[in-house]
Amino acid sequence: MEKKLRCAIYIRVSTEEQHLNGLSLPAQKAALLEYADRSGYQVAGIYADEGVSARKAMKHRKGLLRLLEDVKQNKIDMILVTKLDRWFRNIKDYNITEEILQSHNCHWKTIFENYDSSTANGQMVINIMLSVNQAECDRTSERIKAVFDYKRSIGEVTSGMCAPYGYMVVHNRIQKDAAVADIVEEAYRYYFTCYSRKRTILHIQELFGSRAPSAEIIDRLFQNEKYSGRWKGQENYCDPYISPADFDRIQKITQSKLRPATEYTYIFSSLIRCPVCGRWFTGVLKKQKLKNGGISIYPRYLCAPRYDRHPSACISESVVETYMVDHIFCGIRDLTLQISIREKSRQRRPAVSLKRLEEELQRLNVMFQKGRITEEFYDQEYGRLEEAIRRQTTVPYAEMKKRHAELSETFCAGWQDIYYRLDNERKRAFWKSTISEINVDPDTHKLCGFKFLI
Repeated sequence: MEKKLRCAIYIRVSTEEQHLNGLSLPAQKAALLEYADRSGYQVAGIYADEGVSARKAMKHRKGLLRLLEDVKQNKIDMILVTKLDRWFRNIKDYNITEEILQSHNCHWKTIFENYDSSTANGQMVINIMLSVNQAECDRTSERIKAVFDYKRSIGEVTSGMCAPYGYMVVHNRIQKDAAVADIVEEAYRYYFTCYSRKRTILHIQELFGSRAPSAEIIDRLFQNEKYSGRWKGQENYCDPYISPADFDRIQKITQSKLRPATEYTYIFSSLIRCPVCGRWFTGVLKKQKLKNGGISIYPRYLCAPRYDRHPSACISESVVETYMVDHIFCGIRDLTLQISIREKSRQRRPAVSLKRLEEELQRLNVMFQKGRITEEFYDQEYGRLEEAIRRQTTVPYAEMKKRHAELSETFCAGWQDIYYRLDNERKRAFWKSTISEINVDPDTHKLCGFKFLI
């Protein structure tokens, strides 16, 4: 008795296609099962990718990856798909897959189209059709992106009729929800007094009781850029609760989510950067018994990675505090110097837009690829343009100047007297609103500088 070919059925639909006739997963599955039965094949498995575009990287197509694993284990002789575009729309991924199939004597077949991958002419036809499908898919993606960009530019929603907490959709546009706007505004107001998301969540839940949203929803207020009026590069997308500058400030402050295991409030939590691995230092308490029988507690900071342990500094909180108080004016003086240098640079050079610099860099790359310029000239011009782009993407001059004025006002004469009267909670809030990170020398393990939050 002749052995039946073991066939795998592969079906796929992308998000845009799920509701079109003839492309649904059940319709593909039914047609392929009928063909396999009519041809006398033994169905070894059904592999599906739902809501996944064929232009996406293969790592996103879980059904396809599972299918290829079974092919590598020689469980499959033949793969059935309805059409070529259900199989692939990407030449690169197709060629990778075809190499795997050939090495395991596995073939594929479309039941609604006639393709033959066993001949050179057949492979050429397949590659041509894949190129056509790929270009068509890219054009469709560009059209959809253009439509979405336009919708965002006029403030229309692009992801169904949903809106984040604090907003509501009215006539396909996002507006503030008056019923809960006071909760959102209070959350931001309180956050900028303590710079702690955890404390803000507890405050909102205690203040508003049953009206308060869940902790997860409150936490999203500090992550979703729509609350600053922006969305995917579109400014003025909706009415903001906070300014874009304040939202960016929150992102800088909350880069790390270190939660101490004690109730002690560490003043410099998530502010000291490890020079070896780049992680934030963690606060720890050292308890020491005194001669009189009492216990002295010393808060300290060190890098405590879970893996790849390395030599690191261990700095007491009092040392960090003294260093910051003693060196803060040096930092302001350095910032004054930076502004002066930027001012002179602006006076010498006319402003050039970032877009123009990127276009010039692209033209330079094309000229080098075509062999129209020497490598020496390319390196020289590339370095010049790269430096110009770097300057454009640093903190804007006007913003730096404004921040300098704010810092100079904060650290006026006699500020230390006020600072030392604060408790640890307020000290931490003070430094979080002022400093983005404190640096440690990798060799001496001593503090060696800091950066202002700009």
